[in-house]
Amino acid sequence: MDNIQAGILADIPVQARYLTFSILPGSAPEAALERLTELVDGESVVLGLGKPLLEALDADIAGLVDFPAYNEPGAEVPSTPQALWIWLRDDDRGELVHAARKLRDALQDTFHLEQVIDAFRYGSGLDLTGYEDGTENPVGEDAVAAGVVTGARPGLDGSSFVAVQQWVHDLGHFMSQPQAARDNIIGRRQSDNEELGGAPESAHVKRTAQEDFEPEAFVVRRSMPWADEHSEGLVFVAFGHSVAAFDALLHRMVGRDDGVVDALFGFTRPVTGSYFWCPPLRDGRLDLSALDS
Repeated sequence: MDNIQAGILADIPVQARYLTFSILPGSAPEAALERLTELVDGESVVLGLGKPLLEALDADIAGLVDFPAYNEPGAEVPSTPQALWIWLRDDDRGELVHAARKLRDALQDTFHLEQVIDAFRYGSGLDLTGYEDGTENPVGEDAVAAGVVTGARPGLDGSSFVAVQQWVHDLGHFMSQPQAARDNIIGRRQSDNEELGGAPESAHVKRTAQEDFEPEAFVVRRSMPWADEHSEGLVFVAFGHSVAAFDALLHRMVGRDDGVVDALFGFTRPVTGSYFWCPPLRDGRLDLSALDS
């Protein structure tokens, strides 16, 4: 499908920069969105629109809902809605800096830059714990089926919904555990990435076995590690043809189904949580026609 923002299905890049923006009170965002159509190619620059922006436009995208907040014993998940999310992808960090500056300048009269996160690929696609991230990611046609809207209507077909969270790891605590305990937290052996048959029910793999849900809860994960001078962790990014699969996964992770909290919460915690709608392309440009209907 040539109307998908190509970066959604592409492999994660060597370097990335995530920008999130709020909308300035009283702003009319139409002109800024028109400028974005000149700057977003869907491959090196992937764009998501949040509910605060749609509300300012008096527009509605069916299926774009508020990100769920949870405050369960041992598992706190915040909801931090934002107006715009931009994922900059490149192999050269300098190019990311220039792309971010150009976008910030184009949007500064309408949007406020709330957060910048620099991320990177670790090894072959590892989390900073050393475990492979997204082992059971769908690929090819399965990825399109899981991650992209199809069979809806022009302006929606080729679009995607994305869940974005910044997780902060306590790597000191995680690395202090014996290897067997670390494997049990994840549910896989780090040495060969094989799933542990006897892993505890709290193991992350068991909490999020996508094929065990009804309907199956497959998402297209494009998460990347991040680090700054203070801390480090993972920017969790999951694309879907709706938010339903991610909703189901998170619901089980926090123990709402059976009281069993995902063991990940023992060493890491999310500090943000947002949903965005990623528009399709038409003739190589952002197709925002769904906002007018």
